[in-house]
Amino acid sequence: MIRVTDRIALHEWEIVEEFARASGPGGQNVQKVETAVRLRFDIRNSPSLADDVKARLARLAGRRLTKDGVILIEARRHRTQERNRADALDRLIDLIRIAAAPPPPPRKKTRPTLGSKIRRLDGKKQRGDVKALRGKPTHEL
Repeated sequence: MIRVTDRIALHEWEIVEEFARASGPGGQNVQKVETAVRLRFDIRNSPSLADDVKARLARLAGRRLTKDGVILIEARRHRTQERNRADALDRLIDLIRIAAAPPPPPRKKTRPTLGSKIRRLDGKKQRGDVKALRGKPTHEL
């Protein structure tokens, strides 16, 4: 079990990892060792997530979400497979934690105070006066 939050834990069979050769620096091993990790997580068929969390997770995933409802995370930042695996898993867990967080309370509509309206209008008046003084002089010396 992979613990995400106090209430959410993922089964290890829900996450599928594929390995590929990563581009970039690697020295002699760059053409031989498969260090890049492609992590797949099927949102729709996951028994660990509630429906509202699945909906928010699908919205948060953006381009990483396939048409089949699978999140695809690619990790190739590091030179070792283990660190890339940990990086991909951490990114998935962070995404699920954000989706599982309760939505913020709705914003209450407020009106500006009379004092803030007066200060705003005074500032606009001063700025207009400065701009009015920029014109050409009306008389010659």
